[in-house]
Amino acid sequence: MMSSLSSLHLPPLPKSNQSRRNVDKSSLPTEIPTTTTTDLLHNFNTSFELKQVHSHIIKTNQSYSILPLTRVASVCALSSSFDYARRIFERVEQAEILIWNSCLRSFAEGDSPINAIRLFYRLRQSNLHPDTFTCSFVLKACSLLLDLDNGKIVHGLVQKLGFQSDLFLQNTIVHMYARSGAINDARRLFEKMPQRDVVTWNIMITQLTKLGEIEKAHDLFDQMPERSVRSWTAMIAGYVQCGKPKEAIHLFAQMEEAGERPNEVTVVAVLAACADLGALDLGRRIHEYSDACGFRKNVRVCNTLIDMYIKCGCLEIAQRVFDEMEERTVVSWSAMIGGLAMHGQGEEALKLFSKMTQIGIRPNGVTFIGLLHACSHMGLITEGREFFNSMTRDYGIVAQVEHYGCMVDLLSRSGFLQEAYEFINNMPIKSNGVVWGALLGGCRVHKNIELAEEAIKHLLVLDPLNDGYYVVLSNIYAEAGRWEDAAKVRKLMRDQGVKKTPGWSSVTVDGEVHEFVAGDGTHPQVEEIYQKWDELLEQMKLRGYIPDTKVVLLDMDEDKKEQVLYRHSEKLAVVFGLMKTPPRTAIRIMKNLRVCEDCHSALKLISEIVDREIVVRDRNRFHCFKDGCCSCRDYW
Repeated sequence: MMSSLSSLHLPPLPKSNQSRRNVDKSSLPTEIPTTTTTDLLHNFNTSFELKQVHSHIIKTNQSYSILPLTRVASVCALSSSFDYARRIFERVEQAEILIWNSCLRSFAEGDSPINAIRLFYRLRQSNLHPDTFTCSFVLKACSLLLDLDNGKIVHGLVQKLGFQSDLFLQNTIVHMYARSGAINDARRLFEKMPQRDVVTWNIMITQLTKLGEIEKAHDLFDQMPERSVRSWTAMIAGYVQCGKPKEAIHLFAQMEEAGERPNEVTVVAVLAACADLGALDLGRRIHEYSDACGFRKNVRVCNTLIDMYIKCGCLEIAQRVFDEMEERTVVSWSAMIGGLAMHGQGEEALKLFSKMTQIGIRPNGVTFIGLLHACSHMGLITEGREFFNSMTRDYGIVAQVEHYGCMVDLLSRSGFLQEAYEFINNMPIKSNGVVWGALLGGCRVHKNIELAEEAIKHLLVLDPLNDGYYVVLSNIYAEAGRWEDAAKVRKLMRDQGVKKTPGWSSVTVDGEVHEFVAGDGTHPQVEEIYQKWDELLEQMKLRGYIPDTKVVLLDMDEDKKEQVLYRHSEKLAVVFGLMKTPPRTAIRIMKNLRVCEDCHSALKLISEIVDREIVVRDRNRFHCFKDGCCSCRDYW
């Protein structure tokens, strides 16, 4: 049982079988002034100071009960004064193990849980019999440290001492195994438990979701004899973490039907799902609920609200939430900076960063990702370079691959393709698909076939199943009229088993999400949508609209290319939104791919014709079309 001591580098332990002696008064420090002793009574930090207080108690014939016994244990637990503390505890009526348990708990819940394990072994060598609380505190320390070896030793002791009937302790053991990576062992213990409560089920469900085993977690969830708010929250958060926000929101609806009231953790999880889906109506309802419950004092709730509104295209409301926060963290500031950048308000993002640093908030790596995005979307090369250098020089933040990717994107968008290529080659860390993908995207904008081919060589190794890279290269060839090369890329995709992700756009009307794909003929109101589009098209052409057929990268007649353009998914979603929402209200579109140049031009005109704000969230950023203009200033 003691074999793992060496791996923990525990200090040498004193012998514990020596006889308990009475305290030798001559070894105690001389008496000290009463005022000093009173100050030290609850504030001693060393064994020497403890002995001063002890001396005073003996000489003034006071009761040992005035000593803060847990503090005595904490000061002496890991020092050579361990046995000294035990002799003091002999003179009090309280059971000694209760005192050490308080100390174990402090260690387990403090900054150094390893000390709980050290003290546990010291107690065992002193033949002090542990109880269920002793074991639970040490198991908690093992869970925090992911220390499976020592956790197994404590588990064995629990079995030996006959504590199997203690449900709390059994739950703690299951949690230790699951959190330490032995999920199968945890599951076996779970199945063998003669008694389980809702906590037991929640432990297994939570740990399974953290491992991405969402289906197994849901199977257990379905079997639960009873559920708590924590059960629902664990599953909802698990679906969000696994990239399944639709399932998370569906489960939340079931939670409401079951009559469970969400807590702050539930609210954060549901808002995150709303952010991923762009489910603004539900997000607003959760916002109202949070206000009614007083959750707005929770910084994490506010931060998630900011993120939700930003990703749903409501930058002004996000700003309002930010401004009303009583307390802001670096996460709050970084979320707003990143949001402003995504919405094309780069200047405001840089101003907010300046304000943040002026009041003493230190930025983190996420803050600089937002700043570099702001510079990229505005073409601010000089400022972007300075932020990238300042990050390490002024704040000691080591650049990660995401920061390098932002710099490549900044340089590539601005046409500095060769510099971007050299930047990648000089990176001190290994580049990934995102970095080379940023260069490939710049090659498409600036029609550089040579560097595009170089980028794709790396991408075929780093991310061979990402269809987007093949499509971009194929499009570059097609735009240059190199149809044979474009066909070769498509053939390579087929040979590799890579399928092109179909483009889709969605719009939410009265809480219902309507999804469209290019050339969609499945929607029940498709004839009305096409008729409304034809009416809009006439007005657009009167204002100078000419279909940009070069974005149709297929070898076909111009008339057919125009028909393809007219059925792009974002156009259909906008038209449906115009048909089904009141005048002057904003239309919010979610798109899974980058918006094309023709749709971008068309939506600018439509916003002016119908006097509506049209907000499109595509794969890269937000486009806010209003009065014939876009927030991106045609630079995206």
